[in-house]
Amino acid sequence: MNVTTIGLDIAKSVFHLVGAEASGKQVLRKRLRRSKVLEYFGNLPPRVVGIEACGGAQYWARELTRLGHDARLINPKFVKRFLYGNKNDYNDAAALCEAVVHPETRLVPVKTPAQQDVQAVHRLRSGALKDRVALVNRARGLLGEHGIVMPKSVGVFRRRVPELLEDAENGLSELFRGLLAPLYEQVQALDALIAGYDKRLAQLTQADESCQRLDEVPGFGAIVCTALVASVGDGRAFKNGRHLSASLGLVPRQHTTGGKPRLLGISKRGDKYVRALVIHGARSVVHHAKNKDDALSRWINRIRSESGTNVAAVALANKLVRIAWVILRRGERYRPALAARA
Repeated sequence: MNVTTIGLDIAKSVFHLVGAEASGKQVLRKRLRRSKVLEYFGNLPPRVVGIEACGGAQYWARELTRLGHDARLINPKFVKRFLYGNKNDYNDAAALCEAVVHPETRLVPVKTPAQQDVQAVHRLRSGALKDRVALVNRARGLLGEHGIVMPKSVGVFRRRVPELLEDAENGLSELFRGLLAPLYEQVQALDALIAGYDKRLAQLTQADESCQRLDEVPGFGAIVCTALVASVGDGRAFKNGRHLSASLGLVPRQHTTGGKPRLLGISKRGDKYVRALVIHGARSVVHHAKNKDDALSRWINRIRSESGTNVAAVALANKLVRIAWVILRRGERYRPALAARA
């Protein structure tokens, strides 16, 4: 059969694939056990293989590429428009088969194992941060039932809880003190865990030449640099800096009708974790620009005076991501004299 493209619907145990000729006619439908997938594709001539970018997709894309196939990862929202009929595994594979060769389909970059390792550090660190916030809020709620109100701050929690445990006159029972002390110890353990992740990210930044160059950009510390490199690699998947910024949701949404263009707030598409990190870093730069007189600070202060601090932070984040693309894609270093014009 003259199969040129294959849509592969991956799952935990059973995979389904649909193959099509160059004309688009479907001529192959097959069901494979997970253990037989690589064996089957190893016996096929090189083909274009479309896979939905979901859990485990990066692994399969790398393995199929190693076998000589052109494996392409597709954002699920670009596959949905090609789904005909009811949802089932074969229809999903057929949609992938059609979407992978459509010229307007946007592909997801295939990550290296090293990139995924760095992302794993970020995922674990982010989870530890959320666990710490949940633990502190749980303790605050319990203390509120005893008339002790505490601000929303991890630092305040660290300072106040030892004082509460030592104060014998605050009305807390021995039972409750015995419950509160382990909560405090859990927060301390999470503090140590997060500090360990931060130290590891700093080490990764020092070991990676791309991260070292990104670290020169204002607002880009070890956390932002490693997260961005792990997400976009060398920037080869993006035509220019604006495309990278758009992929992170930092450009305005457009609502145009009747030939009248209208720009709204940022789209907030793409990787919200990386977007949040970049905006937080930009917010710090905006804060410290108040007392500076360089070209970038003057640009920041002008935007802030016209539109406010939040708009200035997002605008700066957009600018910094475009600069980051140039640094990653062209191997350049940060040049402050050109930053205000970027």
